Amino acid sequence: MASVSDPLMKAKEAFIDDHFELAVELYSQAIDLNPINAELFADRAQANIKLANFTEAVADANKAIQLDPSMAKAYLRKGTACIKLEEYQTAKAALQTGSSLAPGDSRFTNLIKECDQLIAEENGTTSNPVQTPIAASVSSPKANNSSTVLSAAPSKSKIRHEFYQKPEEVVVTIFAKGVPAKSVSVDFGEQIISATIDLPDQEPYMLQTRLFGKIIPSKCRYEVLSTKIEIRLAKAELIHWTSLEFVKENIVPQRINLPSAAHKPAYPSSKPKAVDWDKLEAQVKKEEKDEKLDGDAALNKFFQDIYRDADEDTRRAMRKSFVESNGTVLSTNWKEVGAKKVDGSPPDGMELKKWEY
Repeated sequence: MASVSDPLMKAKEAFIDDHFELAVELYSQAIDLNPINAELFADRAQANIKLANFTEAVADANKAIQLDPSMAKAYLRKGTACIKLEEYQTAKAALQTGSSLAPGDSRFTNLIKECDQLIAEENGTTSNPVQTPIAASVSSPKANNSSTVLSAAPSKSKIRHEFYQKPEEVVVTIFAKGVPAKSVSVDFGEQIISATIDLPDQEPYMLQTRLFGKIIPSKCRYEVLSTKIEIRLAKAELIHWTSLEFVKENIVPQRINLPSAAHKPAYPSSKPKAVDWDKLEAQVKKEEKDEKLDGDAALNKFFQDIYRDADEDTRRAMRKSFVESNGTVLSTNWKEVGAKKVDGSPPDGMELKKWEY
């Protein structure tokens, strides 16, 4: 049986010799032998950062944090990779957590300051142009692949994904049957998504991508269903996504205009002048309310108004008393009416007769 130490030692040697692709491969072999070792994921994240595989690095860092939330260097890896992906808020949050775990490590302090500066530049509060760290990765062929889907045996798992969008959200669907909820983990960044599905007897299925547009992580959610995993991404801006993945080319975002309450859709009509049906309905209701009635009509309307605005007990009392008294009593007190039968009470000078059938 192979030992974890064999590929691990070779991976460390490859990393020291700047053979980062080999290091990633060897760390992957070590992870296959020990998939719950947080150190292995954190170290592979560092190798992926060297290769400019930033989305993979974030996924590895997230896995390391999941396995060992007290590992400071996992937060450092995540923060570093997120900065490269221009995920400054996500990077800052990770670095602050890592700094609390390693107070004396100046790397966290320096990177948090860098995040603050980049966030300020992004918000336009400084005059200096933003020097996007992601540009450094463009020269690397691997960095151009903004979306990575990894599966050891796609022919067996047959997992695929697709997306559609609404004005305010993007829905990503991963088609995977019978996956338990505990086997699925999804992490959201400002412009990144990392979804992992643990599969029996296979390597995990991973969907890691830098997204076309920014999202609001706190409003994003996912649901594991019997035949699929549905991920809902809340858009930070109302723009049309031409793809799920980030596009390097300069594309002018197409904004989506939502209909406001003041501009409701007009219904087709052959009349030359449009009718405001909401206004007409309100006018009719007002006329009905203000209508002056006399005699029995006024009395009936009075009782109808009471019944319409009453709670359920009052309505029950009114129905029961009216039926049992043959229309001679109308009570609104359910405690009194509900406890006994209501006897008829004819007006003065009149006699109550029982009909024979």
